[in-house]
Amino acid sequence: MTLPDEPAARAGRRLAGWVGGGTTGLARGLVGGLRWPEHRLRQVHRRTVGTLVAAQALGGLGITIGIAVAAILAEQISGSEKLAGLAQTTQVLGAAVASFLLAHLMGTRGRRPGLVLGYVLGSIGGGLCVLAGVVSSFPLLLVGTTLLGATTAANSQSRYAATDLARPEKRASALSLVVWATTVGAVAGPNLSGPAGGAAHALGLPRLTGPFLFGTVGMLAAALVIWVRMRPDPLLVAQEAALARGEAARTGTAWSRAWEVIRHEPGVVAGIAGLALAHAVMIAVMVMTPLHMHHGGAALEVIGIVISVHVLGMFAFAPVVGWLADRFGRPLVLALGAGVLLLSLLTSGTAPEGASYQIGVGLFLLGLGWSLCTVAASTLLSESSPLEARTDVQGVADLTMGLVAAAAGALGGVVVGVFGYGMLTVFAAVLVTGIATAAEYSRRATTPPQDGEPLAL
Repeated sequence: MTLPDEPAARAGRRLAGWVGGGTTGLARGLVGGLRWPEHRLRQVHRRTVGTLVAAQALGGLGITIGIAVAAILAEQISGSEKLAGLAQTTQVLGAAVASFLLAHLMGTRGRRPGLVLGYVLGSIGGGLCVLAGVVSSFPLLLVGTTLLGATTAANSQSRYAATDLARPEKRASALSLVVWATTVGAVAGPNLSGPAGGAAHALGLPRLTGPFLFGTVGMLAAALVIWVRMRPDPLLVAQEAALARGEAARTGTAWSRAWEVIRHEPGVVAGIAGLALAHAVMIAVMVMTPLHMHHGGAALEVIGIVISVHVLGMFAFAPVVGWLADRFGRPLVLALGAGVLLLSLLTSGTAPEGASYQIGVGLFLLGLGWSLCTVAASTLLSESSPLEARTDVQGVADLTMGLVAAAAGALGGVVVGVFGYGMLTVFAAVLVTGIATAAEYSRRATTPPQDGEPLAL
């Protein structure tokens, strides 16, 4: 019997810990003739993260540039405040469905085709929103915003792509770096609402369609970056390593694979709950805030600044959040996010209509709380999922996140129309208690019991 040489064996063991995932290693037993040695994996990982950072900046522009005006355009076309929230709600719903479909595509074909398809579909949606504004068609606007959700899904799936080849102790940091990259386009996007409106007017288009026109260009640029730069595909590299070590091929359906993991992994359950509830809170409040300010006489430029401050909180501090999650654990950061969200709701809910520093602070804290919850929960569910079911679990997680947030957004419009903006923040605060519960559940599941302490069932 021929024994493997020691350097190759050590490389196989290091690779196992690197790209393995939460409970299983990809390359245990890979010895001799490694196609993906450690230095090559580092190169692919760095190139992947760099590509994702560039695409996120452009894709973030495509998503957020319409946030500040979507509800206003919907109210203008439909003539109803209660229907205004549907523009953002359908975008969230579209993102939910697209997340699952794109994740399924990525599981079989890799990250690259899934991300490109998401950005292209989003750009088509942006074009339809412009057309809807021109012909004053509310149904066409909802179709466009639904397709815009595909870009939201692509941006969300990008954060998972950053973890495919990341070292376990740096996984949250890699994910958070991609989340942070959205800051570039996301903060600039709402502030371009005024200039974009002027450009649309110069072209003979309604002013409120300008942001969607600018966003469409950003999404197409993001698709081009992914198509050209994401080679080799990080997920395919990880899957190739798994097959090389003789790991069993994927079996069953995407639903069955995901459900099997959800049944046995508390970290996945807590991660999905944290993601869904944090996103629901953020969407419900953020969507209706521009309308709340608009009714108080705030100018479009001021609304854009407040949304930019909110987006700054969502993305700008993500690297710090990732470091905290790697250093102190995912459950603690998830619990911290719940506390910041409660503070944001108290601040926003007591702010007057129109423009004020208080509403700006509240929206900033809303974004920061969302960032804490999203980075911690996303890392938790990704590292708790085996590679053969990881994209399926990620797809189900984002699908759940989108459906819950869409319901919260739709209900938020009704709550504001009947009871007012302040009562909306009370409704959102109830959802935050679920995030705190998920954090405690994950802490107990990941903390070894002390002597004399009963094992959690």
